[in-house]
Amino acid sequence: MRLILASTSPRRREILALLGLPFEVIAPDFDERVSVQRNIEDEVLDFAAGKAQSVAGKNSQSIVIGSDTMISIGAKKIGKPIDLTDAGQMLRILAGQIHRIFTSAAIIDGLGGPGLKIIEKVTVKMRDFSDAEIDHYLACSESLDKAGAYSIQGKGSDLIEFMEGDYLAAVGLPLKPIADYLTGRGVSFSLDVDKLYADKSFLNWQAF
Repeated sequence: MRLILASTSPRRREILALLGLPFEVIAPDFDERVSVQRNIEDEVLDFAAGKAQSVAGKNSQSIVIGSDTMISIGAKKIGKPIDLTDAGQMLRILAGQIHRIFTSAAIIDGLGGPGLKIIEKVTVKMRDFSDAEIDHYLACSESLDKAGAYSIQGKGSDLIEFMEGDYLAAVGLPLKPIADYLTGRGVSFSLDVDKLYADKSFLNWQAF
């Protein structure tokens, strides 16, 4: 079985590697164009499917995984910042507020399986941090490639008051539904995924 992760994200690569399976990483040729008119769930799922399809089209006889993450606060969608100024503006919007993280996964199965399209939703409450704290965090260089301009598994965890939902999905890849799909396709691995989820939270992850 050839397993491919259609992603440029080191976080998604690290999460999938937890399964202990051999896989390849191929950067997707897909242009993410966020639209203010589109529903966030439709958009984040289409982005994941588009990434997976861009790689699957050139790699038949493979199982290809794509994923995408977006944040919403109220009716506003938030993606990745374009620069540090934009990142600071995002963090000021999030400070003291509850937002939701939408992380999708799409599997295109070129080996005869049905494939998969799912979305995991995570609720996050941020501390009411100050402008000085924002400036200090921006200096850590974690913001520019993260939806919402913060890294939930890095120093950005200090900005969080509480989180409810799938921690790994919040980081960037919902591992459990992917593992369940692969198990259903006859793939075996040593990791006890249910135990992993039971034992870990955003407060006690030190590293992947």
